[in-house]
Amino acid sequence: MSTPATQSRVSPELIVLSGCLIALITFGPRASAGLFQIPMTTEFGWGRDTFSLAIAIQNLLWGVGQPFAGAIADRFGTLRVLCLGAVLYALGLVVMAYATTPGILHMGAGVLIGFGLSGCSFNLVLGAFSKLLPEKWRPMAFGAGTAAGSFGQFLFPPIGNVLIDAVGWQQTLILFAGSILIVLPLSISLATRPNASAGSQGGLQPVPGQSIAQALTEAFRHRSYVLLVLGFFTCGFQLAFITAHLPAYLRDAGLSASIGGWTLAVIGLANAFGSLTSGWLSTRMSKRWLLAWIYLGRSVAIAAFILLPITPVSSIVFGISIGLLWLSTVPPTSSLVMLMFGTRYMAMLYGFAFFSHQVGGFLGVWLGGILYEVYGNYSLVWWLSIALGIASALINLPIKERPVERGPALQPAE
Repeated sequence: MSTPATQSRVSPELIVLSGCLIALITFGPRASAGLFQIPMTTEFGWGRDTFSLAIAIQNLLWGVGQPFAGAIADRFGTLRVLCLGAVLYALGLVVMAYATTPGILHMGAGVLIGFGLSGCSFNLVLGAFSKLLPEKWRPMAFGAGTAAGSFGQFLFPPIGNVLIDAVGWQQTLILFAGSILIVLPLSISLATRPNASAGSQGGLQPVPGQSIAQALTEAFRHRSYVLLVLGFFTCGFQLAFITAHLPAYLRDAGLSASIGGWTLAVIGLANAFGSLTSGWLSTRMSKRWLLAWIYLGRSVAIAAFILLPITPVSSIVFGISIGLLWLSTVPPTSSLVMLMFGTRYMAMLYGFAFFSHQVGGFLGVWLGGILYEVYGNYSLVWWLSIALGIASALINLPIKERPVERGPALQPAE
């Protein structure tokens, strides 16, 4: 059995607990963004495309910043990146609370929160897990970290609904900003040493002296990694569209705002179970087949939801079904990256996969707002989500689940 890359003085249990709490806290406000769309657009007379663009920018910059945040964490340690990300995230929520023009909204909800998330979200937590935890802990820890983020989605939307009704949407955003600062003390347990080399994973040993540029060249010349990155695009498209527009979609169908909040909450609760199950399955079955079934299952769930009458019951059932598949892609995806390349540049290489995810998220949120303003409904984006899910199921099937083949120049010294 390999040893973890960074010999931490913190127990594995505390590392997992702290990482899970960070994932929960950082995912919650972001997953509640859709609750603020109608209050903000109503108060300021904006179209839904204005709010959608802010959240689309957030998703895109979260993805753009993720590889850089991962590379900095891989090279200089995780602690500083988590702390800076949390501060930017909290500041973005405050700016969003006091935004009175689209430009300020885009700066707060888009730029600051987007870059903040890239530095303190569950992606950085998974990278720290890969370095700090023994190999036998990693697959289930990936599932637990992802599930914790989902539990944040369960907790925050109902709380957000209650707070919006009680103190208004602006004060709710300020309270959310305060909660993000809890990440600062929690991140101490995830501190990794600068330039920590990684232990082995799946028999793949770290390459002595391999640079960031060499690691990226190796990854993007590897067909299975490219297919994995392309398939992850769909995950972001579907999740970001649903998170940002589902509450408004349900309001358009005549349901109350509370149904939208509870549907998002149910998605988060179901995803906690789905992510843990996916982490468990990732150690017991083909990861590419697991991903294919997840993407296909999402398409079936979305098709059933939009073809059946929209009722409170159908909304909650959809929340449960899509929630079971929500972030269940993350454990097999992160495990495949680690299997292919080891853990030394795990945060960065998973970050590039996540960039594809967030490009999909940008388009999902943005097209949702644009096409709603053009056609007055979300039908086209729902059907596009279904088609993309089927495409990603097929894209993942040719992936080869084995370590990258390295030439003699890249083999570790005896």
